[in-house]
Amino acid sequence: MELREKAKQLLESGDVKAVLGFEPGTGGVRRPAFARSAAQAEKLVFDGEQNLASYVTHKEVKRLGRLALVARPDTLRALLQLMGERQLKEGDVLPLVLEDGQVRELTDAQAIEEYLALTAKELPAQDRELLERLGGMTRQERWDFWQKELSRCIKCYACRSSCPMCYCEHCTMDCNRPQWVPVPSHALGNLEYHMVRAMHLAGRCVECGDCGRACPVGIPIHLLTFNAEESVHAQFGQRAGASAKLDYAMSTFRPDDKETFIR
Repeated sequence: MELREKAKQLLESGDVKAVLGFEPGTGGVRRPAFARSAAQAEKLVFDGEQNLASYVTHKEVKRLGRLALVARPDTLRALLQLMGERQLKEGDVLPLVLEDGQVRELTDAQAIEEYLALTAKELPAQDRELLERLGGMTRQERWDFWQKELSRCIKCYACRSSCPMCYCEHCTMDCNRPQWVPVPSHALGNLEYHMVRAMHLAGRCVECGDCGRACPVGIPIHLLTFNAEESVHAQFGQRAGASAKLDYAMSTFRPDDKETFIR
């Protein structure tokens, strides 16, 4: 397999210290796997759903040294966004993409940007349909929808843990001196948690959908961040993860910024 041969080559040459991909897991589900030797590379496969960029900001992963990882388009967008937010240095991570049956290395930010420029950016049809349905609701209907959905939240924070852009070492949600957001899983605490998270990801969400897939009770929580991202794109013409030098919209100000979002 091309990926395994490429991983062996990179590890044996010393170009990288570890390769992050997927391996077969229980129930036919792919799970993330780190290969640090040619022997371990034998288990790697390309086809997994998770956005592996969520690992690259972890201290224990950074300590491994230069990392190569299997990258889908949303993984590449996350890497560029992390570079733009100065959480990742260019060259610390080597993305591997599958192109025409061959494994290709994207050696720098420019190569990633050029690759993404040729890749169509589209939301999954099911998510697009749900967003359109929500957009067609009245304000009260949307409120009722999210009140019902968020009432099922158990505050496990799987959505936060799975998100490549939730990299803060000390999250506001964990702060108890003072305690900004109620910890218990109740109507107010759940609403505040998810609204704060959605606002923190506005203009930064790369729309991988991992937060929704990670939810153990099936809340389509990714629709909140998807909607915030689409709103930023509509208002400012900016996409998260389009450039390693792009400051996201909620952190910058220009005198000519539109103010139509203020109602």
